Amino acid sequence: MEKKEPVVWVTGASSGIGKAAAIEFAREGFQVAASSRHESRLRLLEKEQGSESLILHLIACDVSSPSSVEEALSKIISRTGLEVSCLINNAGVTSFNSAEEDSVGEIKNIIETNLLGSIYAIKAVLPGMIKRKEGTIINVLSTAAVEVLKGSSAYSASKAGLRAYSDVLREEVRKYNIKVIDILPGPTRTPMWPEEMLNKFDSNMMAPEEIARLMVSLYRNSGSLVLEKVIMKPIGGSI
Repeated sequence: MEKKEPVVWVTGASSGIGKAAAIEFAREGFQVAASSRHESRLRLLEKEQGSESLILHLIACDVSSPSSVEEALSKIISRTGLEVSCLINNAGVTSFNSAEEDSVGEIKNIIETNLLGSIYAIKAVLPGMIKRKEGTIINVLSTAAVEVLKGSSAYSASKAGLRAYSDVLREEVRKYNIKVIDILPGPTRTPMWPEEMLNKFDSNMMAPEEIARLMVSLYRNSGSLVLEKVIMKPIGGSI
Protein backbone atom coordinates (compact mmCIF):
# COMPACT_ATOMS: atom_id res chain seq x y z
CA MET A 1 0.00 0.00 0.00
CA GLU A 2 1.34 3.42 -0.94
CA LYS A 3 2.26 5.53 2.06
CA LYS A 4 0.26 8.74 2.28
CA GLU A 5 1.90 12.00 3.25
CA PRO A 6 0.91 13.51 6.64
CA VAL A 7 -2.07 15.83 6.81
CA VAL A 8 -1.52 19.46 7.79
CA TRP A 9 -4.65 21.45 8.70
CA VAL A 10 -4.29 25.21 8.24
CA THR A 11 -7.11 27.38 9.56
CA GLY A 12 -7.65 30.86 8.13
CA ALA A 13 -6.08 29.71 4.88
CA SER A 14 -7.81 32.11 2.49
CA SER A 15 -5.32 34.95 2.97
CA GLY A 16 -2.15 36.17 4.65
CA ILE A 17 0.01 33.82 6.70
CA GLY A 18 -2.52 30.99 6.47
CA LYS A 19 -2.65 31.11 2.70
CA ALA A 20 1.15 31.21 2.46
CA ALA A 21 1.41 28.28 4.89
CA ALA A 22 -1.10 26.17 2.96
CA ILE A 23 0.78 26.67 -0.29
CA GLU A 24 4.23 26.14 1.26
CA PHE A 25 3.29 22.91 3.05
CA ALA A 26 1.62 21.61 -0.12
CA ARG A 27 4.74 22.43 -2.15
CA GLU A 28 6.73 20.40 0.37
CA GLY A 29 4.58 17.37 -0.44
CA PHE A 30 2.18 17.34 2.48
CA GLN A 31 -1.56 16.83 2.20
CA VAL A 32 -2.99 20.19 3.20
CA ALA A 33 -6.48 20.80 4.51
CA ALA A 34 -6.99 24.53 3.95
CA SER A 35 -9.98 25.88 5.82
CA SER A 36 -11.65 29.27 6.02
CA ARG A 37 -15.08 30.77 6.48
CA HIS A 38 -14.46 32.85 3.35
CA GLU A 39 -15.27 30.18 0.76
CA SER A 40 -14.97 32.41 -2.31
CA ARG A 41 -11.46 33.51 -1.36
CA LEU A 42 -10.54 29.95 -0.45
CA ARG A 43 -11.41 28.84 -3.99
CA LEU A 44 -8.78 31.21 -5.34
CA LEU A 45 -6.14 28.88 -3.90
CA GLU A 46 -7.01 26.38 -6.63
CA LYS A 47 -6.52 28.96 -9.37
CA GLU A 48 -3.23 30.17 -7.93
CA GLN A 49 -1.69 26.71 -8.09
CA GLY A 50 -1.09 27.15 -11.79
CA SER A 51 0.66 24.07 -13.15
CA GLU A 52 1.69 22.87 -9.69
CA SER A 53 0.17 19.58 -8.59
CA LEU A 54 -0.47 20.43 -4.97
CA ILE A 55 -2.62 18.36 -2.63
CA LEU A 56 -5.02 20.96 -1.27
CA HIS A 57 -8.31 19.98 0.33
CA LEU A 58 -10.46 23.11 0.60
CA ILE A 59 -12.77 23.02 3.61
CA ALA A 60 -15.37 25.60 4.64
CA CYS A 61 -15.05 26.17 8.37
CA ASP A 62 -15.96 28.89 10.85
CA VAL A 63 -13.66 28.18 13.79
CA SER A 64 -15.84 30.23 16.14
CA SER A 65 -18.45 27.45 15.83
CA PRO A 66 -17.57 24.15 17.58
CA SER A 67 -19.92 22.21 15.30
CA SER A 68 -18.32 23.73 12.18
CA VAL A 69 -14.88 22.71 13.46
CA GLU A 70 -16.01 19.14 14.14
CA GLU A 71 -17.64 18.94 10.71
CA ALA A 72 -14.45 20.22 9.07
CA LEU A 73 -12.33 17.60 10.83
CA SER A 74 -14.75 14.88 9.75
CA LYS A 75 -14.43 16.03 6.12
CA ILE A 76 -10.63 16.12 6.37
CA ILE A 77 -10.46 12.54 7.65
CA SER A 78 -12.98 11.39 5.03
CA ARG A 79 -11.11 12.99 2.12
CA THR A 80 -7.57 12.07 3.18
CA GLY A 81 -8.11 8.80 5.00
CA LEU A 82 -5.85 10.09 7.78
CA GLU A 83 -6.00 11.97 11.05
CA VAL A 84 -4.42 15.42 11.28
CA SER A 85 -0.68 15.25 12.05
CA CYS A 86 -0.13 19.01 12.26
CA LEU A 87 -2.63 21.72 13.16
CA ILE A 88 -1.76 25.31 12.31
CA ASN A 89 -4.05 27.58 14.29
CA ASN A 90 -3.94 30.69 12.15
CA ALA A 91 -7.53 31.93 11.77
CA GLY A 92 -7.84 35.37 13.26
CA VAL A 93 -9.51 38.77 13.10
CA THR A 94 -8.76 42.14 14.64
CA SER A 95 -9.88 45.73 14.95
CA PHE A 96 -7.81 48.89 15.17
CA ASN A 97 -9.87 50.72 17.75
CA SER A 98 -9.18 51.94 21.25
CA ALA A 99 -10.66 49.98 24.14
CA GLU A 100 -13.27 52.72 24.48
CA GLU A 101 -14.25 52.58 20.80
CA ASP A 102 -14.44 48.79 20.40
CA SER A 103 -18.02 47.57 20.40
CA VAL A 104 -19.07 44.55 22.44
CA GLY A 105 -19.84 42.79 19.15
CA GLU A 106 -16.34 43.40 17.81
CA ILE A 107 -14.73 42.20 21.04
CA LYS A 108 -16.91 39.08 21.07
CA ASN A 109 -16.01 38.25 17.45
CA ILE A 110 -12.28 38.66 18.11
CA ILE A 111 -12.27 36.51 21.25
CA GLU A 112 -14.52 33.82 19.74
CA THR A 113 -12.41 33.57 16.59
CA ASN A 114 -8.85 34.03 17.83
CA LEU A 115 -9.01 32.38 21.24
CA LEU A 116 -12.01 30.07 21.39
CA GLY A 117 -11.73 29.10 17.72
CA SER A 118 -8.14 27.96 18.23
CA ILE A 119 -9.14 26.02 21.34
CA TYR A 120 -12.01 24.33 19.47
CA ALA A 121 -9.60 23.19 16.74
CA ILE A 122 -7.12 21.90 19.32
CA LYS A 123 -9.88 20.02 21.14
CA ALA A 124 -10.95 18.45 17.85
CA VAL A 125 -7.55 17.06 16.83
CA LEU A 126 -6.13 16.30 20.28
CA PRO A 127 -7.81 12.91 20.90
CA GLY A 128 -6.35 11.51 17.67
CA MET A 129 -2.89 12.87 18.47
CA ILE A 130 -2.98 11.42 21.98
CA LYS A 131 -4.10 8.04 20.64
CA ARG A 132 -1.25 7.96 18.08
CA LYS A 133 1.22 9.50 20.55
CA GLU A 134 2.41 12.04 17.99
CA GLY A 135 1.37 15.39 16.64
CA THR A 136 2.30 19.03 16.25
CA ILE A 137 0.21 22.08 17.08
CA ILE A 138 1.48 25.42 15.81
CA ASN A 139 -0.34 28.43 17.22
CA VAL A 140 0.07 31.64 15.26
CA LEU A 141 0.08 34.31 17.95
CA SER A 142 1.52 37.81 17.65
CA THR A 143 4.05 40.03 19.34
CA ALA A 144 0.92 41.81 20.56
CA ALA A 145 0.57 38.91 23.01
CA VAL A 146 3.69 40.06 24.86
CA GLU A 147 4.09 43.73 23.91
CA VAL A 148 1.80 46.75 24.16
CA LEU A 149 0.18 47.66 20.85
CA LYS A 150 -2.23 50.54 21.26
CA GLY A 151 -5.50 50.10 19.40
CA SER A 152 -5.48 46.31 19.78
CA SER A 153 -6.82 45.62 23.28
CA ALA A 154 -9.22 42.83 22.30
CA TYR A 155 -6.79 41.33 19.77
CA SER A 156 -3.92 41.42 22.27
CA ALA A 157 -6.12 39.82 24.93
CA SER A 158 -7.13 37.02 22.56
CA LYS A 159 -3.52 36.25 21.61
CA ALA A 160 -2.26 36.49 25.20
CA GLY A 161 -5.05 34.15 26.26
CA LEU A 162 -4.08 31.61 23.62
CA ARG A 163 -0.45 31.91 24.71
CA ALA A 164 -1.43 31.03 28.29
CA TYR A 165 -3.60 28.14 27.12
CA SER A 166 -0.75 26.91 24.93
CA ASP A 167 1.73 27.03 27.82
CA VAL A 168 -0.44 24.75 29.95
CA LEU A 169 -1.33 22.45 27.06
CA ARG A 170 2.35 22.00 26.16
CA GLU A 171 3.19 20.65 29.60
CA GLU A 172 0.15 18.37 29.67
CA VAL A 173 0.82 16.67 26.32
CA ARG A 174 4.60 16.24 26.42
CA LYS A 175 4.12 12.67 27.63
CA TYR A 176 2.24 11.91 24.41
CA ASN A 177 5.07 13.15 22.16
CA ILE A 178 2.94 16.08 21.02
CA LYS A 179 4.75 19.32 20.22
CA VAL A 180 3.06 22.64 20.94
CA ILE A 181 4.77 25.56 19.21
CA ASP A 182 3.93 29.24 19.48
CA ILE A 183 5.08 31.63 16.78
CA LEU A 184 4.79 35.33 17.50
CA PRO A 185 5.15 37.38 14.30
CA GLY A 186 5.59 41.12 14.37
CA PRO A 187 4.12 43.31 11.61
CA THR A 188 3.42 41.13 8.58
CA ARG A 189 2.15 42.14 5.14
CA THR A 190 -1.38 40.71 5.27
CA PRO A 191 -4.93 41.94 4.46
CA MET A 192 -5.57 42.21 8.20
CA TRP A 193 -3.94 45.64 8.11
CA PRO A 194 -5.82 48.68 6.73
CA GLU A 195 -4.62 49.63 3.26
CA GLU A 196 -3.24 52.99 4.39
CA MET A 197 -1.04 51.27 6.98
CA LEU A 198 0.17 48.70 4.45
CA ASN A 199 1.13 51.50 2.08
CA LYS A 200 2.84 53.50 4.81
CA PHE A 201 4.81 50.69 6.45
CA ASP A 202 5.16 48.17 3.60
CA SER A 203 8.96 48.28 3.57
CA ASN A 204 9.08 47.49 7.28
CA MET A 205 6.78 44.48 7.26
CA MET A 206 7.61 40.78 6.98
CA ALA A 207 6.40 38.64 4.10
CA PRO A 208 3.93 35.88 5.04
CA GLU A 209 5.89 33.48 2.81
CA GLU A 210 8.92 33.85 5.08
CA ILE A 211 6.86 32.87 8.10
CA ALA A 212 5.34 29.94 6.19
CA ARG A 213 8.78 28.58 5.35
CA LEU A 214 9.76 28.80 9.00
CA MET A 215 6.66 26.83 9.99
CA VAL A 216 7.62 24.04 7.60
CA SER A 217 11.07 23.91 9.19
CA LEU A 218 9.58 23.81 12.68
CA TYR A 219 7.32 20.92 11.73
CA ARG A 220 10.02 18.99 9.89
CA ASN A 221 12.29 19.09 12.94
CA SER A 222 11.89 15.51 14.15
CA GLY A 223 14.87 15.40 16.49
CA SER A 224 14.93 15.41 20.27
CA LEU A 225 14.37 19.16 20.57
CA VAL A 226 11.50 21.52 19.89
CA LEU A 227 11.46 25.30 19.47
CA GLU A 228 8.51 26.07 21.71
CA LYS A 229 8.30 29.84 21.20
CA VAL A 230 9.57 31.78 18.21
CA ILE A 231 9.40 35.59 18.07
CA MET A 232 9.84 37.16 14.64
CA LYS A 233 10.29 40.83 13.84
CA PRO A 234 11.22 42.80 10.73
CA ILE A 235 14.95 43.48 10.50
CA GLY A 236 14.20 47.19 10.68
CA GLY A 237 12.19 46.77 13.89
CA SER A 238 8.48 47.04 14.62
CA ILE A 239 6.40 49.85 13.17
